[in-house]
Amino acid sequence: MESDRNNLEKQVEQQTAELQKANEQLKQEIAKRQRAQKALSQRAEGEWVIRVITERIRGSLNLEEVLNTTVAEIRQFLESDRSVIYQIKGNEQAVVVAESVDAAWPSILGVNIASTSFKERIAVYREGKVRAIDDMQQEGFPIAINEYVQQQQVKAALVAPILHGNKFWGVLATHQCSAQRHWEPFEIDLLKQLAIQVSIAIQQSELYQQVQQLNANLEFQVRERTAQLQQSLDFEAMLKRITDDVRDSLDENQILQIVVWELAVGLNIEGCDTALYDSDRATSTIRYEYTLGMPTAQGHLVQMAEFREGYNQLLHGLYFQFCPLGPDIRGTFARLICPIFDDQGVLGDLCLFKPPQEAFNEKEIRLVQQVANQCAIAIRQARLYQAARSQIEALQNLNRLKDDFLNTVSHELRTPVANMKMAIQMLSIALNRDSPFLAELSKPKAEQSKVARYFQILQNECNREIRLIDDLLDLQRLYTEAQPLLLTSIQLQEWLPPIVEPFQERSENRQQTLLLNIPPNLPRFTCDPTTLARILTELLENACKYTPPLETITLTVQTVETAHSNLMQLSVINSGVEIPQSELNRIFEKFYRIPSSDPWKQGGTGLGLALVKKLVAHLGGTLRVESKNRQTTFTIELPINDLN
Repeated sequence: MESDRNNLEKQVEQQTAELQKANEQLKQEIAKRQRAQKALSQRAEGEWVIRVITERIRGSLNLEEVLNTTVAEIRQFLESDRSVIYQIKGNEQAVVVAESVDAAWPSILGVNIASTSFKERIAVYREGKVRAIDDMQQEGFPIAINEYVQQQQVKAALVAPILHGNKFWGVLATHQCSAQRHWEPFEIDLLKQLAIQVSIAIQQSELYQQVQQLNANLEFQVRERTAQLQQSLDFEAMLKRITDDVRDSLDENQILQIVVWELAVGLNIEGCDTALYDSDRATSTIRYEYTLGMPTAQGHLVQMAEFREGYNQLLHGLYFQFCPLGPDIRGTFARLICPIFDDQGVLGDLCLFKPPQEAFNEKEIRLVQQVANQCAIAIRQARLYQAARSQIEALQNLNRLKDDFLNTVSHELRTPVANMKMAIQMLSIALNRDSPFLAELSKPKAEQSKVARYFQILQNECNREIRLIDDLLDLQRLYTEAQPLLLTSIQLQEWLPPIVEPFQERSENRQQTLLLNIPPNLPRFTCDPTTLARILTELLENACKYTPPLETITLTVQTVETAHSNLMQLSVINSGVEIPQSELNRIFEKFYRIPSSDPWKQGGTGLGLALVKKLVAHLGGTLRVESKNRQTTFTIELPINDLN
């Protein structure tokens, strides 16, 4: 019985031992599972933290915000007392740029520390290795670092380097201030991964800042370029406006006033004036100015010798700008002086004023030079115009004096010449009483007596003088008075033959052929018959005078239709004679006769063609002449006006 009980107790003890062993194994398995579950949970939480921080990094370009978020998440996840980011600045110091700290411990945000300790570990940090320090007292830090650690109450630390490319940018660290701490591998890995994300954020932020800076620079360049283009357009518009204004004016004073006003207002400067030079007296006089509150100097005369260096440069066509050391008549201003000159010399200068601390830029100088060039052209034109106007006025005065003289002389000569003609007629009557003198006059010149020849010369010259006086008076009336036209409806087929008939006998005596070509169906023609008869008479007289023997004179009449009106065209054509082209523009001048072109040595007044041109214009017609191929044609075109 006793033995059975002993056996039973042994079995119970053995089973209890086995159960205890199994229970211990179960506890170990449970602890192992719990540790594995905790590790998985921590890893998941670490991955979540990394994912959260990564998403925030990717979603934000604000580096300060990313760094603050990182240290806050790390401290919360690791349940540490302080998390910080140090940035290495140069080789001298490290500064805390981000921090998350428990309220029980002091803040070190913004604190600078010497970076001596980092120098020893830069090579290690560049390899991306994380330092896990469970007990700061056991580390062999330099004295300065030990003092800093004790001051900040750091007991344990986990430090990961932040690399930016190959550059050691700083460190990401978390501190345990309350006690020493053993850092788990997942915590070390987490900090390493977050340091990598921080480096990515730094790179991303720097790229963003570079892009922002590039955009800002580009925007600045665009604004600057736009401003430059706008200024160029404004300057171009100003130059065009000044050019148009000065070219439209022939008044030198107005030109100078326009220029100084446009430059002062257009460039928004303190003022502008223009001076003209007197090269004989070596002086410069300020003629016009436009200023804003500056002392006036208009009319001020400057001796060039007083500023010889400056005026020597201006007289050579060179601009310059300067600021006088002391005040003068204008005060202390920065000045740009640009000469007004052309190929004939320097006329004056343009002087522009700015505050003493400013200067004229290249575009402004180029604009002022262009304005000065236009100003020189305009001044030359104005002076040429004034000179031409003075000459014209002098010529007009001379012309009036000439016309008055001719008018007076013509009237004064008419009476004695008329008396001479009457005396010649009375002389012929008296001579005819004693002998058949009139019969003597009708003989050929070679058979006439000396008395008859002398009498013939006297009579011809008297008639010539009468024609000259009549032509002068007619021309004078056409120039000085508006002679009314006595318009009449003319049938040229009936009206022209009597006009041409007196020239038939003369042309036959000179072995010339005179033809009249006139269509039978010409319309009636409204004109002043007296004026037209005078025109045709002068042209036929001229043709008979200059046509050689055996040549032809033709008067042709026809109508011409144009887009606007119908014209009556009358042409006097004589062959065998050609007017040189160099003489065509002068044949209508008063008293002008073509040298050596009168085969009959008949002479003339030199007023016939000038009178013809004036009479044709008086009728509202046109006159043109053409001479080539030994033929000269005078063509008159008159408007056809029907009185009905």
